Amino acid sequence: MAERYVQEWLAVMVTARIVDYDAAGARYTLPAEHAACLTRGAPLGNLAVYGQHVAIMGAVQDRVLACFETGEGTAYGDYPCFHQIMSEDSGQTVTGPLFDAVLPLAGDLCERLHAGIDVLDAGCGRGGALLAMAERYPNSRFVGYDLCADAIAHAAAGARAAGLANLRFEARDLTGYDETARFDAVTSFDAVHDQKDPEALIRALHGALRPGGVYLMQDIGGSARLENNLDFPMASLLYAISCVHCTPISLGQGGAGLGTMWGWETAEAMLRRAGFAGIERHTLPHDPMNVWFVARRA
Repeated sequence: MAERYVQEWLAVMVTARIVDYDAAGARYTLPAEHAACLTRGAPLGNLAVYGQHVAIMGAVQDRVLACFETGEGTAYGDYPCFHQIMSEDSGQTVTGPLFDAVLPLAGDLCERLHAGIDVLDAGCGRGGALLAMAERYPNSRFVGYDLCADAIAHAAAGARAAGLANLRFEARDLTGYDETARFDAVTSFDAVHDQKDPEALIRALHGALRPGGVYLMQDIGGSARLENNLDFPMASLLYAISCVHCTPISLGQGGAGLGTMWGWETAEAMLRRAGFAGIERHTLPHDPMNVWFVARRA
């Protein structure tokens, strides 16, 4: 690397108290505990993944400022690299701990997956979680739906490369989704609050489950009440992302624009009204920003 650029970058990191600087020896050191939050594959997760949203905000600034005046919305295609960033995020919060922490939340789901069941991931993005499950559970059959064709193309290429015959991806708008009693398990990872009509989707996913089927839902774990989020992890960033992405994306589909911080209370009430039984709400140590719901069709 060019030394002058690295030197100036290091000045940023030192004044941000991320890198330590010994002036006497002109020596820079990255403490291990800081590296654990800022490098790929670190046990605490890479917080730099979320920093990439700042670049997206800049890229869509003019479009969003216009929306402030018109009340219009945006489309997924307006956001460069969005699915790449969300895939990296999901890799840390979902795919990485999927088998040790996430799936065990749903009771005997792992055993049922081993035996062989039908599974839908609604709003699957690039499909990292499904790719991992399809490989681990060859007796089960997996389907991933997502609105964005570019994300589905990436996911399908991954399935082909891995030779997974038990996995299928389809570009599909879930507005008006109405499959009935088709799946034994449904998942959605950080996908519901962006929908045109989140409540209608949750209702439809309830209908898509067979009796006794389980719905595993991850979404942002903030409260619906602003005053409850003053100390919520990265609340300002989440509201900023909501302002430039999640709210206008929903409005652009003709939706209500509930936003990123729609609130776990809102999600839980929608699950209840949809007819789900035995609703459980969990938080996980590796994922302080999200809430995990487990709900069943009676």
